[in-house]
Amino acid sequence: MHADEKKILRLLKTVKGQIDGLIKMIEDKRDCIEISNQLLASESILKKINLDILKGHFSHCIKESFEKGENTDEKMNEVIAVLDKLIK
Repeated sequence: MHADEKKILRLLKTVKGQIDGLIKMIEDKRDCIEISNQLLASESILKKINLDILKGHFSHCIKESFEKGENTDEKMNEVIAVLDKLIK
């Protein structure tokens, strides 16, 4: 992985805490809007993490692939497939 590993781990731990909070919110029968807002916050961080990882992939793996002329179509198709899932 070519993204900032410490940053990614910090963000994932934040999401983990949010998920634990969501579980408690549901168990405590909290307001639906509060739960929904917390879900959106978690999703937002996960999307940011994914984009950071993809940026690292572009700046290292795909760049290297283009420089060497190796598997460029395959690498681009992999990224397009991930981006397609990300925007849905």
